[in-house]
Amino acid sequence: MRGAGGTSGGLGEFLFGFVLTVAGGYMILSRITVWSGLGSFWGFSPFGMSLVPVLGGIALLFFNGGSKLGWFLLGGGLVIIFAAVIMNLQVYFAATSLFSALLMFGMLVGGLGLIARSLRAHL
Repeated sequence: MRGAGGTSGGLGEFLFGFVLTVAGGYMILSRITVWSGLGSFWGFSPFGMSLVPVLGGIALLFFNGGSKLGWFLLGGGLVIIFAAVIMNLQVYFAATSLFSALLMFGMLVGGLGLIARSLRAHL
């Protein structure tokens, strides 16, 4: 029977490493808070201006559903809005004890190490 990755490696190592990686990753991600607010750009909020191409594209598409310019304006405006939201995300790592941080990151990298070890051939 072949092990993890088609090698003669250990399937048990892979599964234990996977469980450790998922548990460590979950513990880390549960301590992260993500906040988004469309902030200001040199003192003013550009969000209203990013709606202009979207609304123009929608108007052109209602007038002519096959309008390439309408689709371009709509798609470009949505990309601009999506990029603005992503660029204004603020990520905070909640306060935690050193022991918890070492446990979380240790489980994550230990699990990744076991997964990598399981993929090489064992003698």
